[in-house]
Amino acid sequence: MFQHFLKPSIATAMLSMLAACATPLSAPVSSSITSINSITPPQGTRAMTLSASGVQNYSCEFDAQHRLGWVFKSPQAMLFDLSGHAAVRHGAGPSWEAEDGSKIVGHVLAQQPSETPASIPQLLLETHGTGGSGALTDVRYVQRLHTVGGLAPQAPCSTEHQIGSSPYLADYVFYR
Repeated sequence: MFQHFLKPSIATAMLSMLAACATPLSAPVSSSITSINSITPPQGTRAMTLSASGVQNYSCEFDAQHRLGWVFKSPQAMLFDLSGHAAVRHGAGPSWEAEDGSKIVGHVLAQQPSETPASIPQLLLETHGTGGSGALTDVRYVQRLHTVGGLAPQAPCSTEHQIGSSPYLADYVFYR
């Protein structure tokens, strides 16, 4: 469904980067991670790490001074496992839905700037809603790491409710 977001050459590069950074599943959360301390879950066990390819969607809206500007609306991405299999769909809410039908909805607890300039922030989210039974059922926290891109479109918007999107890549780490 969202396979058009990922081209084979990008997939190969993303998988190579992920393989280089791979840690065993079920590794306990470590508080010694200094580069992501503010977005480290307070407790939990790593369940899975997936690589996302998609877009961040924006809408052109008036602000309090009646000036038009881009406002974030929702993500739209596919999350891939290390073998390149599309495993989870990410959308508004923010929400994540696995191919087994399990679903979670989260809210942002903390954020910090991306390590990549001109990219959306890295996040720590806590789940507050679940549905179905499967891979995401027991997930309590989600980290968005290693973000690339995704900021509001560079071109100014000129029409109210105009839609714009920006491609992005990120890793999502799910914790039980």
